[in-house]
Amino acid sequence: MSEKLLTERKHAFLQLTDEEVKLADDFCEGYKNFLDEAKTEREAVDYAVAAAEANGFVPFDYTAKYNAGDKVYVNVHGKSIMLAVIGKNGTKNGVRISAAHIDAPRVDLKPIPLYEANDTAMFKTHYYGGIRKYQWVATPIAMHGVFALKNGEVIKVRIGEDDKDPVFCITDLLPHLAQEQVTKTLAAAFTGEDLNITVGSRPVRDEDEKKAFKMNVMKLLNDKYGITEDDFLSAEIEFVPAFKSRDVGFDRSLIGAYGHDDRVCSYPALQAIFDCGVPEDTCITVLADKEEIGSTGNTGLQGHWLAYFVEDLAKMDGLEGRHVLCKSTCLSADVTAAYDPNYPSAFEANNSAYVNYGVGVSKYTGSRGKSGTNDCNAEFVAKVRKVFDDAGVIWQMAELGRVDLGGGGTVALLISKLGVDTIDVGVPVLSMHSPFEMVSKLDVYEAYKGFKAFFVN
Repeated sequence: MSEKLLTERKHAFLQLTDEEVKLADDFCEGYKNFLDEAKTEREAVDYAVAAAEANGFVPFDYTAKYNAGDKVYVNVHGKSIMLAVIGKNGTKNGVRISAAHIDAPRVDLKPIPLYEANDTAMFKTHYYGGIRKYQWVATPIAMHGVFALKNGEVIKVRIGEDDKDPVFCITDLLPHLAQEQVTKTLAAAFTGEDLNITVGSRPVRDEDEKKAFKMNVMKLLNDKYGITEDDFLSAEIEFVPAFKSRDVGFDRSLIGAYGHDDRVCSYPALQAIFDCGVPEDTCITVLADKEEIGSTGNTGLQGHWLAYFVEDLAKMDGLEGRHVLCKSTCLSADVTAAYDPNYPSAFEANNSAYVNYGVGVSKYTGSRGKSGTNDCNAEFVAKVRKVFDDAGVIWQMAELGRVDLGGGGTVALLISKLGVDTIDVGVPVLSMHSPFEMVSKLDVYEAYKGFKAFFVN
Protein backbone atom coordinates (compact mmCIF):
# COMPACT_ATOMS: atom_id res chain seq x y z
CA MET A 1 0.00 0.00 0.00
CA SER A 2 2.83 2.42 0.81
CA GLU A 3 4.08 2.22 -2.79
CA LYS A 4 0.73 3.56 -4.00
CA LEU A 5 0.14 6.16 -1.31
CA LEU A 6 3.57 7.49 -0.29
CA THR A 7 6.28 9.34 -2.18
CA GLU A 8 9.59 7.50 -2.25
CA ARG A 9 12.85 8.73 -3.76
CA LYS A 10 14.93 6.21 -5.66
CA HIS A 11 18.45 6.62 -7.04
CA ALA A 12 18.40 6.84 -10.85
CA PHE A 13 21.12 4.22 -11.22
CA LEU A 14 18.86 1.69 -9.49
CA GLN A 15 16.03 2.45 -11.93
CA LEU A 16 18.10 2.11 -15.11
CA THR A 17 19.59 -0.87 -16.89
CA ASP A 18 23.30 -1.02 -17.69
CA GLU A 19 22.40 -0.24 -21.32
CA GLU A 20 20.51 2.89 -20.28
CA VAL A 21 23.38 4.01 -18.07
CA LYS A 22 25.73 3.65 -21.04
CA LEU A 23 23.36 5.76 -23.16
CA ALA A 24 23.58 8.46 -20.50
CA ASP A 25 27.36 8.27 -20.31
CA ASP A 26 27.68 8.42 -24.10
CA PHE A 27 25.30 11.38 -24.28
CA CYS A 28 27.46 13.24 -21.78
CA GLU A 29 30.58 12.86 -23.95
CA GLY A 30 28.87 15.20 -26.43
CA TYR A 31 27.89 17.47 -23.57
CA LYS A 32 31.47 17.66 -22.31
CA ASN A 33 32.62 18.70 -25.77
CA PHE A 34 29.97 21.44 -25.76
CA LEU A 35 31.23 22.65 -22.37
CA ASP A 36 34.80 22.90 -23.65
CA GLU A 37 33.91 24.50 -26.98
CA ALA A 38 31.26 26.96 -25.79
CA LYS A 39 32.44 28.75 -22.65
CA THR A 40 30.80 32.06 -23.61
CA GLU A 41 27.41 32.95 -25.01
CA ARG A 42 28.91 33.89 -28.39
CA GLU A 43 30.67 30.55 -28.63
CA ALA A 44 27.50 28.73 -27.61
CA VAL A 45 25.55 30.43 -30.40
CA ASP A 46 28.26 29.57 -32.93
CA TYR A 47 28.13 25.95 -31.75
CA ALA A 48 24.32 25.88 -31.93
CA VAL A 49 24.21 27.37 -35.42
CA ALA A 50 26.72 24.85 -36.76
CA ALA A 51 24.89 21.95 -35.10
CA ALA A 52 21.50 23.22 -36.25
CA GLU A 53 22.56 23.54 -39.87
CA ALA A 54 24.07 20.05 -39.72
CA ASN A 55 20.62 18.87 -38.58
CA GLY A 56 18.76 20.57 -41.43
CA PHE A 57 17.80 23.90 -39.82
CA VAL A 58 17.83 27.06 -41.94
CA PRO A 59 17.65 30.76 -41.04
CA PHE A 60 14.07 31.87 -40.42
CA ASP A 61 12.40 34.04 -43.08
CA TYR A 62 9.25 35.77 -41.82
CA THR A 63 8.04 36.22 -45.41
CA ALA A 64 8.22 32.50 -46.17
CA LYS A 65 5.60 29.79 -45.70
CA TYR A 66 6.59 26.74 -43.67
CA ASN A 67 5.14 23.25 -43.47
CA ALA A 68 5.08 20.59 -40.77
CA GLY A 69 8.58 19.30 -40.12
CA ASP A 70 10.37 22.40 -41.39
CA LYS A 71 13.28 23.50 -39.18
CA VAL A 72 14.30 27.12 -38.69
CA TYR A 73 16.48 29.20 -36.40
CA VAL A 74 16.87 32.86 -35.46
CA ASN A 75 20.30 34.16 -34.47
CA VAL A 76 19.74 37.04 -32.02
CA HIS A 77 22.72 39.37 -32.42
CA GLY A 78 25.15 36.47 -32.15
CA LYS A 79 24.49 36.04 -28.41
CA SER A 80 21.10 34.27 -28.21
CA ILE A 81 19.34 31.85 -30.53
CA MET A 82 15.91 30.34 -31.11
CA LEU A 83 15.36 27.06 -32.96
CA ALA A 84 11.94 25.83 -34.04
CA VAL A 85 10.43 22.76 -35.65
CA ILE A 86 7.05 23.45 -37.27
CA GLY A 87 4.38 21.12 -35.92
CA LYS A 88 1.51 19.37 -37.69
CA ASN A 89 -0.92 21.72 -35.96
CA GLY A 90 1.21 24.77 -36.56
CA THR A 91 0.52 27.25 -33.77
CA LYS A 92 -3.26 26.86 -33.38
CA ASN A 93 -2.90 24.98 -30.07
CA GLY A 94 -0.01 27.14 -28.90
CA VAL A 95 3.71 26.37 -29.09
CA ARG A 96 5.93 24.37 -26.75
CA ILE A 97 9.01 26.18 -25.52
CA SER A 98 12.13 25.06 -23.69
CA ALA A 99 14.11 28.10 -22.59
CA ALA A 100 17.66 27.87 -21.23
CA HIS A 101 20.44 30.43 -20.93
CA ILE A 102 23.99 30.30 -22.24
CA ASP A 103 25.71 33.00 -20.22
CA ALA A 104 27.54 32.08 -17.02
CA PRO A 105 29.22 33.97 -14.15
CA ARG A 106 32.68 35.17 -15.13
CA VAL A 107 35.14 38.08 -15.04
CA ASP A 108 34.87 40.72 -17.79
CA LEU A 109 37.36 43.42 -18.70
CA LYS A 110 36.67 47.07 -18.01
CA PRO A 111 36.62 49.33 -21.13
CA ILE A 112 40.08 50.69 -20.25
CA PRO A 113 41.68 47.62 -18.67
CA LEU A 114 45.43 47.67 -19.28
CA TYR A 115 47.78 49.26 -16.75
CA GLU A 116 51.10 48.53 -15.12
CA ALA A 117 52.10 48.48 -11.47
CA ASN A 118 55.45 47.60 -9.92
CA ASP A 119 56.88 46.23 -13.16
CA THR A 120 53.82 44.06 -13.86
CA ALA A 121 51.24 44.48 -16.63
CA MET A 122 47.68 44.05 -15.35
CA PHE A 123 44.06 44.04 -16.54
CA LYS A 124 41.29 45.76 -14.57
CA THR A 125 38.07 43.71 -14.46
CA HIS A 126 34.38 43.98 -13.71
CA TYR A 127 32.84 40.68 -12.65
CA TYR A 128 29.65 39.42 -14.34
CA GLY A 129 26.89 37.66 -12.44
CA GLY A 130 26.84 36.14 -8.98
CA ILE A 131 30.40 34.99 -8.40
CA ARG A 132 32.04 34.27 -5.05
CA LYS A 133 35.15 36.36 -5.64
CA TYR A 134 37.54 34.30 -3.53
CA GLN A 135 36.98 31.31 -5.83
CA TRP A 136 38.48 33.18 -8.80
CA VAL A 137 41.90 33.98 -7.33
CA ALA A 138 44.95 31.74 -7.81
CA THR A 139 43.10 29.89 -10.58
CA PRO A 140 44.21 29.64 -14.24
CA ILE A 141 41.86 31.61 -16.47
CA ALA A 142 41.53 31.99 -20.23
CA MET A 143 40.73 35.02 -22.38
CA HIS A 144 37.71 34.77 -24.70
CA GLY A 145 35.81 37.37 -26.68
CA VAL A 146 35.87 39.82 -29.55
CA PHE A 147 37.36 43.14 -30.57
CA ALA A 148 34.97 45.12 -32.79
CA LEU A 149 37.00 47.56 -34.89
CA LYS A 150 35.82 50.86 -36.30
CA ASN A 151 36.15 49.52 -39.85
CA GLY A 152 33.50 46.89 -39.11
CA GLU A 153 35.88 43.98 -38.63
CA VAL A 154 35.28 41.72 -35.63
CA ILE A 155 38.33 39.86 -34.32
CA LYS A 156 37.76 36.75 -32.21
CA VAL A 157 40.12 36.01 -29.33
CA ARG A 158 40.56 32.72 -27.47
CA ILE A 159 43.77 32.38 -25.45
CA GLY A 160 44.41 29.83 -22.74
CA GLU A 161 42.47 26.78 -23.93
CA ASP A 162 45.15 25.11 -26.04
CA ASP A 163 47.85 23.30 -24.06
CA LYS A 164 50.47 25.47 -25.78
CA ASP A 165 48.69 28.73 -24.89
CA PRO A 166 49.62 30.90 -21.93
CA VAL A 167 46.99 31.30 -19.20
CA PHE A 168 46.28 34.21 -16.88
CA CYS A 169 45.71 34.56 -13.14
CA ILE A 170 44.42 36.79 -10.34
CA THR A 171 46.87 36.58 -7.46
CA ASP A 172 46.10 35.91 -3.79
CA LEU A 173 48.01 36.59 -0.59
CA LEU A 174 50.27 33.96 0.88
CA PRO A 175 48.99 32.64 4.24
CA HIS A 176 52.11 33.95 5.98
CA LEU A 177 50.97 37.54 5.30
CA ALA A 178 47.21 37.06 5.39
CA GLN A 179 46.59 37.57 9.11
CA GLU A 180 44.62 40.78 8.46
CA GLN A 181 42.81 39.35 5.43
CA VAL A 182 41.51 36.26 7.23
CA THR A 183 39.89 38.32 9.98
CA LYS A 184 37.62 40.05 7.43
CA THR A 185 34.35 38.78 6.01
CA LEU A 186 34.63 37.19 2.58
CA ALA A 187 32.93 40.22 1.04
CA ALA A 188 35.48 42.58 2.58
CA ALA A 189 38.51 40.35 2.01
CA PHE A 190 37.87 40.02 -1.73
CA THR A 191 36.41 43.04 -3.51
CA GLY A 192 35.62 43.64 -7.15
CA GLU A 193 38.46 46.11 -7.53
CA ASP A 194 40.91 43.48 -6.24
CA LEU A 195 40.23 41.11 -9.14
CA ASN A 196 43.08 42.34 -11.33
CA ILE A 197 44.61 39.90 -13.80
CA THR A 198 48.35 39.44 -14.26
CA VAL A 199 49.08 39.51 -18.01
CA GLY A 200 52.82 40.16 -18.30
CA SER A 201 56.06 40.91 -16.46
CA ARG A 202 58.63 41.73 -19.18
CA PRO A 203 59.21 45.24 -20.62
CA VAL A 204 59.97 46.29 -24.15
CA ARG A 205 63.69 46.87 -24.75
CA ASP A 206 63.40 50.65 -24.93
CA GLU A 207 64.91 52.72 -22.13
CA ASP A 208 62.89 55.77 -23.20
CA GLU A 209 59.54 54.00 -22.91
CA LYS A 210 57.87 55.14 -19.66
CA LYS A 211 55.24 52.36 -19.71
CA ALA A 212 57.49 49.56 -20.89
CA PHE A 213 55.54 46.67 -19.32
CA LYS A 214 52.16 47.85 -20.56
CA MET A 215 53.73 48.59 -23.95
CA ASN A 216 55.12 45.06 -24.27
CA VAL A 217 51.69 43.51 -23.77
CA MET A 218 50.14 45.92 -26.25
CA LYS A 219 52.86 45.19 -28.80
CA LEU A 220 52.23 41.43 -28.52
CA LEU A 221 48.48 41.95 -29.00
CA ASN A 222 49.11 44.27 -31.94
CA ASP A 223 51.47 41.79 -33.59
CA LYS A 224 48.92 38.97 -33.31
CA TYR A 225 45.59 40.75 -33.77
CA GLY A 226 46.42 44.16 -35.22
CA ILE A 227 44.66 45.99 -32.39
CA THR A 228 45.55 49.12 -30.42
CA GLU A 229 44.64 50.04 -26.85
CA ASP A 230 41.70 52.10 -28.12
CA ASP A 231 40.13 48.92 -29.51
CA PHE A 232 39.42 47.72 -25.98
CA LEU A 233 36.75 50.43 -25.91
CA SER A 234 34.61 48.39 -28.31
CA ALA A 235 35.58 44.92 -27.14
CA GLU A 236 33.75 42.21 -25.21
CA ILE A 237 36.45 40.25 -23.44
CA GLU A 238 35.58 37.60 -20.86
CA PHE A 239 37.88 35.58 -18.62
CA VAL A 240 36.75 32.07 -17.73
CA PRO A 241 38.45 29.06 -16.09
CA ALA A 242 41.10 27.61 -18.40
CA PHE A 243 40.59 23.96 -17.49
CA LYS A 244 38.47 21.48 -19.45
CA SER A 245 35.51 19.43 -18.23
CA ARG A 246 36.49 16.27 -16.37
CA ASP A 247 34.85 13.14 -15.02
CA VAL A 248 34.67 13.18 -11.21
CA GLY A 249 34.78 10.23 -8.83
CA PHE A 250 36.18 6.72 -9.00
CA ASP A 251 32.99 5.68 -10.81
CA ARG A 252 33.11 8.66 -13.22
CA SER A 253 29.46 9.37 -12.36
CA LEU A 254 29.84 13.16 -12.19
CA ILE A 255 31.09 15.86 -14.53
CA GLY A 256 33.10 18.75 -13.14
CA ALA A 257 33.36 21.86 -15.30
CA TYR A 258 32.87 25.58 -15.61
CA GLY A 259 29.47 26.74 -16.88
CA HIS A 260 27.05 23.93 -15.99
CA ASP A 261 24.71 26.78 -15.03
CA ASP A 262 23.11 26.79 -17.49
CA ARG A 263 24.78 24.86 -20.29
CA VAL A 264 23.72 21.64 -18.55
CA CYS A 265 20.17 22.53 -19.60
CA SER A 266 21.08 24.26 -22.87
CA TYR A 267 22.71 21.19 -24.39
CA PRO A 268 19.84 18.76 -23.60
CA ALA A 269 17.30 21.33 -24.83
CA LEU A 270 19.30 21.75 -28.04
CA GLN A 271 19.52 18.00 -28.62
CA ALA A 272 15.81 17.61 -27.84
CA ILE A 273 14.81 20.02 -30.62
CA PHE A 274 17.10 18.13 -33.01
CA ASP A 275 15.46 14.80 -32.08
CA CYS A 276 11.78 15.76 -31.85
CA GLY A 277 10.88 14.55 -35.35
CA VAL A 278 7.67 16.13 -36.70
CA PRO A 279 5.80 17.16 -33.54
CA GLU A 280 2.08 17.78 -33.22
CA ASP A 281 2.59 21.36 -32.04
CA THR A 282 5.36 23.71 -33.10
CA CYS A 283 8.34 23.40 -30.73
CA ILE A 284 10.92 26.06 -29.87
CA THR A 285 14.23 25.85 -28.02
CA VAL A 286 15.52 29.18 -26.73
CA LEU A 287 19.14 29.68 -25.68
CA ALA A 288 19.32 33.14 -24.14
CA ASP A 289 21.98 35.59 -23.02
CA LYS A 290 22.12 37.83 -19.93
CA GLU A 291 20.11 35.65 -17.50
CA GLU A 292 22.82 35.94 -14.87
CA ILE A 293 22.39 39.73 -14.74
CA GLY A 294 18.62 39.94 -15.05
CA SER A 295 17.97 38.99 -18.70
CA THR A 296 18.50 42.60 -19.75
CA GLY A 297 19.36 44.16 -23.12
CA ASN A 298 18.39 43.10 -26.61
CA THR A 299 19.78 39.58 -26.17
CA GLY A 300 18.18 38.87 -22.79
CA LEU A 301 14.63 37.59 -22.41
CA GLN A 302 13.38 40.89 -21.07
CA GLY A 303 13.63 41.84 -24.73
CA HIS A 304 10.66 41.06 -26.97
CA TRP A 305 12.36 38.87 -29.55
CA LEU A 306 10.73 35.60 -28.40
CA ALA A 307 7.28 37.17 -28.51
CA TYR A 308 8.05 38.65 -31.95
CA PHE A 309 9.10 35.23 -33.23
CA VAL A 310 5.91 33.57 -31.98
CA GLU A 311 3.92 36.42 -33.52
CA ASP A 312 5.57 35.80 -36.90
CA LEU A 313 4.80 32.08 -36.66
CA ALA A 314 1.21 32.83 -35.64
CA LYS A 315 0.65 35.18 -38.59
CA MET A 316 1.58 32.37 -40.97
CA ASP A 317 -1.39 30.49 -39.55
CA GLY A 318 -3.67 33.52 -39.69
CA LEU A 319 -3.56 33.94 -35.90
CA GLU A 320 -2.59 36.64 -33.43
CA GLY A 321 0.61 36.12 -31.52
CA ARG A 322 -0.94 36.96 -28.15
CA HIS A 323 -3.62 34.31 -28.65
CA VAL A 324 -0.99 31.70 -29.47
CA LEU A 325 1.14 32.64 -26.47
CA CYS A 326 -1.79 32.28 -24.08
CA LYS A 327 -2.23 28.69 -25.27
CA SER A 328 1.50 27.92 -25.08
CA THR A 329 3.55 26.04 -22.52
CA CYS A 330 7.18 26.34 -21.46
CA LEU A 331 9.83 24.47 -19.54
CA SER A 332 12.15 27.10 -18.10
CA ALA A 333 15.27 24.98 -18.49
CA ASP A 334 17.48 26.19 -15.67
CA VAL A 335 19.46 24.45 -12.99
CA THR A 336 18.52 23.92 -9.38
CA ALA A 337 20.71 23.53 -6.31
CA ALA A 338 21.68 19.98 -5.39
CA TYR A 339 21.61 19.01 -1.72
CA ASP A 340 25.19 19.19 -0.50
CA PRO A 341 26.12 16.84 2.37
CA ASN A 342 28.93 19.22 3.34
CA TYR A 343 26.40 22.02 4.00
CA PRO A 344 23.17 20.37 5.17
CA SER A 345 21.99 23.43 7.12
CA ALA A 346 21.52 25.37 3.86
CA PHE A 347 18.84 22.95 2.66
CA GLU A 348 15.55 21.44 3.75
CA ALA A 349 16.09 17.76 3.11
CA ASN A 350 12.55 16.73 2.13
CA ASN A 351 12.22 19.38 -0.57
CA SER A 352 15.71 19.51 -2.02
CA ALA A 353 16.97 18.03 -5.27
CA TYR A 354 19.59 15.31 -5.01
CA VAL A 355 22.35 14.37 -7.42
CA ASN A 356 21.49 11.17 -9.33
CA TYR A 357 17.78 11.35 -8.59
CA GLY A 358 16.78 12.76 -11.97
CA VAL A 359 15.97 16.15 -13.42
CA GLY A 360 14.60 18.68 -10.92
CA VAL A 361 11.15 20.26 -11.25
CA SER A 362 10.56 23.49 -9.33
CA LYS A 363 7.05 24.89 -9.02
CA TYR A 364 8.59 28.17 -7.91
CA THR A 365 12.00 29.72 -7.26
CA GLY A 366 12.40 33.28 -5.96
CA SER A 367 13.50 34.18 -2.44
CA ARG A 368 11.96 34.17 1.00
CA GLY A 369 8.20 34.69 0.53
CA LYS A 370 8.40 33.54 -3.13
CA SER A 371 9.55 37.03 -4.13
CA GLY A 372 10.47 37.37 -7.78
CA THR A 373 9.14 34.04 -8.97
CA ASN A 374 6.73 32.46 -11.37
CA ASP A 375 4.65 30.24 -9.08
CA CYS A 376 3.40 27.68 -11.60
CA ASN A 377 -0.26 26.67 -11.39
CA ALA A 378 -1.14 23.19 -10.16
CA GLU A 379 -2.82 22.18 -13.42
CA PHE A 380 0.36 22.65 -15.45
CA VAL A 381 2.44 20.88 -12.80
CA ALA A 382 0.09 17.92 -13.20
CA LYS A 383 0.50 17.96 -16.99
CA VAL A 384 4.28 17.92 -16.70
CA ARG A 385 4.11 15.08 -14.17
CA LYS A 386 2.05 13.04 -16.61
CA VAL A 387 4.30 13.75 -19.59
CA PHE A 388 7.42 12.77 -17.66
CA ASP A 389 5.91 9.69 -16.04
CA ASP A 390 4.42 8.43 -19.31
CA ALA A 391 7.82 8.82 -21.02
CA GLY A 392 9.75 7.12 -18.22
CA VAL A 393 11.64 10.28 -17.27
CA ILE A 394 13.25 10.14 -13.82
CA TRP A 395 12.48 13.41 -12.06
CA GLN A 396 12.18 14.98 -8.62
CA MET A 397 10.50 18.03 -7.10
CA ALA A 398 12.91 20.64 -5.80
CA GLU A 399 13.18 23.91 -3.91
CA LEU A 400 16.26 26.13 -4.03
CA GLY A 401 17.52 25.78 -0.48
CA ARG A 402 16.11 26.66 2.92
CA VAL A 403 13.31 29.22 3.20
CA ASP A 404 14.58 32.69 4.31
CA LEU A 405 18.20 31.80 3.56
CA GLY A 406 18.32 33.31 0.08
CA GLY A 407 17.01 32.10 -3.24
CA GLY A 408 17.30 32.74 -6.95
CA GLY A 409 15.39 33.41 -10.12
CA THR A 410 15.11 32.15 -13.69
CA VAL A 411 13.59 33.26 -16.99
CA ALA A 412 10.32 31.56 -16.00
CA LEU A 413 9.04 34.85 -14.58
CA LEU A 414 9.62 36.63 -17.90
CA ILE A 415 8.08 33.99 -20.14
CA SER A 416 5.04 33.52 -17.92
CA LYS A 417 4.38 37.27 -18.29
CA LEU A 418 3.57 36.55 -21.93
CA GLY A 419 0.63 34.40 -20.80
CA VAL A 420 2.55 31.13 -21.17
CA ASP A 421 2.14 28.31 -18.64
CA THR A 422 5.71 27.94 -17.37
CA ILE A 423 7.57 25.75 -14.90
CA ASP A 424 11.25 25.40 -14.00
CA VAL A 425 12.88 22.12 -15.00
CA GLY A 426 16.63 21.62 -14.67
CA VAL A 427 19.60 19.60 -13.53
CA PRO A 428 20.72 19.72 -9.87
CA VAL A 429 24.17 21.31 -9.51
CA LEU A 430 26.79 21.12 -6.76
CA SER A 431 29.05 24.17 -6.16
CA MET A 432 26.80 26.30 -8.37
CA HIS A 433 28.36 29.52 -9.74
CA SER A 434 31.86 28.34 -8.85
CA PRO A 435 34.61 27.88 -11.45
CA PHE A 436 34.18 24.10 -11.09
CA GLU A 437 30.55 23.01 -10.77
CA MET A 438 29.49 19.36 -10.64
CA VAL A 439 26.49 17.47 -12.06
CA SER A 440 25.42 13.85 -12.46
CA LYS A 441 25.63 12.27 -15.90
CA LEU A 442 22.34 10.46 -15.27
CA ASP A 443 20.59 13.71 -14.39
CA VAL A 444 21.85 15.35 -17.60
CA TYR A 445 20.43 12.51 -19.68
CA GLU A 446 17.10 12.58 -17.82
CA ALA A 447 16.88 16.29 -18.61
CA TYR A 448 17.27 15.48 -22.31
CA LYS A 449 14.59 12.79 -22.06
CA GLY A 450 12.30 15.26 -20.27
CA PHE A 451 12.69 18.06 -22.81
CA LYS A 452 12.19 15.66 -25.69
CA ALA A 453 9.08 14.13 -24.08
CA PHE A 454 7.67 17.63 -23.57
CA PHE A 455 8.09 18.34 -27.28
CA VAL A 456 6.63 15.10 -28.64
CA ASN A 457 3.96 14.06 -26.11
